[in-house]
Amino acid sequence: MNDRPESQAGAPESAPVEPAAAETPQAEPQEQEQVEQDLAQLLAEAEAKRDEYLDIARRAQADFENYRKRMAAEVQAAALRGKAEVVRGFLPVVESFERALEHAGIDGDADPSDEADATKQGWLLTYRDLTRALASAGVAVVDPKGEKFDPNQHEALSMVQVEGAEAGVVVEVMQKGYQFDGHLIRPARVVVAS
Repeated sequence: MNDRPESQAGAPESAPVEPAAAETPQAEPQEQEQVEQDLAQLLAEAEAKRDEYLDIARRAQADFENYRKRMAAEVQAAALRGKAEVVRGFLPVVESFERALEHAGIDGDADPSDEADATKQGWLLTYRDLTRALASAGVAVVDPKGEKFDPNQHEALSMVQVEGAEAGVVVEVMQKGYQFDGHLIRPARVVVAS
């Protein structure tokens, strides 16, 4: 009667595939919601990791900047210490010149052209050049005679009673002090009125 094989004959009866398709629209929104939630969670995790890595990068950059500034300051301080040591080495030379000029009866502040003796004139010119070179390099003399004693700038060698002098005032400078770039490199050694 029917020339069709049985497998084909039963095919029209297997039409209940449509109800499964009817279930798909209902299941699809739930799956899509789940996928959106999963994607939102993954996005949130990725953003959190990104923020963490950005924070690490910012901290590393700030640490490096602080390190660079600290190293620059240390290099500058080391250079200043080195220059101060060189200046300290010249102080005995300056003081020897001053003693030699004093022994020869030459005023260190006098005009060299006023000196008749060529040797003394040469000493005075050399002393003047040396003190000018030190001054142009940032060296300043600390000569506190008549000033109030300052333990940060002066070293008291003794205290004496001086009539008419206020207590705590420097009455004699035994050895001048020196500053280099505003920093004390040697305190003035002084006698203070009591």
